Amino acid sequence: MIQWNYKDERQVLCTRERAGVPFLSFKALEETGIVVNGFSTRLGGVSQGKLASMNFSVARGDEPERVMENFSRMAAALGVERDKMVLSWQTHTVHVRRVTGEDAGKGVIRERDYRDVDGLITDVPGITLVTLYADCVPLYLVDTVHRAIGLSHSGWRGTVRKMGQVTLEAMAEAFGTRPEDVTACIGPSICQDCFEVGEEVAREFLAAFPEKYHGQLIKDGKRPGKYQADLWKANEAVFLEAGVCPERIHVTNICTRCNSSYLFSHRGHGTERGNLAAFLCLK
Repeated sequence: MIQWNYKDERQVLCTRERAGVPFLSFKALEETGIVVNGFSTRLGGVSQGKLASMNFSVARGDEPERVMENFSRMAAALGVERDKMVLSWQTHTVHVRRVTGEDAGKGVIRERDYRDVDGLITDVPGITLVTLYADCVPLYLVDTVHRAIGLSHSGWRGTVRKMGQVTLEAMAEAFGTRPEDVTACIGPSICQDCFEVGEEVAREFLAAFPEKYHGQLIKDGKRPGKYQADLWKANEAVFLEAGVCPERIHVTNICTRCNSSYLFSHRGHGTERGNLAAFLCLK
């Protein structure tokens, strides 16, 4: 049984386990009835050592066969097809790719013919969007009217460049999505108490957001010249400013670093660690 260190008492995420693989799932996304969603833990896979055990990246030094088995196990747990998963190619951009049926399996069972893609959108049922994490913020978007989805990776660079808004705009152009029809979820990632930044990064946050958010986004750090940035509040602000209804925005209360026994954390483990993954599939 996983004993999560929650930041508050909200019931935002559920812990599910199927086929011996535990994962996190947003209640709000389950309640839409049109998607399968998940966020992996470190448990239930076959990777070893510092990558143990559910690692989804060959770039961390893992054997491709083990990573493939991890994808297979997660697919079974979610009830989706491994060979229809599509993986991002993350380089902290705000580039969003529209995924079609022809992309099925890219990054998992066959090579990707794209790179520098931190966001994925689709309206194709059965295609599972996949993005990778170890402290950065997963953004899940579900348009229940047009039956379209988006899944984007938003580190601090993506956050100040408003990846959530960029993804919404891409969905609007591709599918006719309106912000008021979207359920948006901000997934497990590093909390403000754990995310220390320097003055230059703090200034970028303050420059990117209206003054009414400043007191929440940045607070004095635990050391001189350092600050604590709130990626959760910042991404919530991005969605609010983009027109998503407040009651349809759901923010994690699980921090990757505060739960580093169960989740990979770059701030907690450094470079010697695996990568978590977020999954979103239109039924």
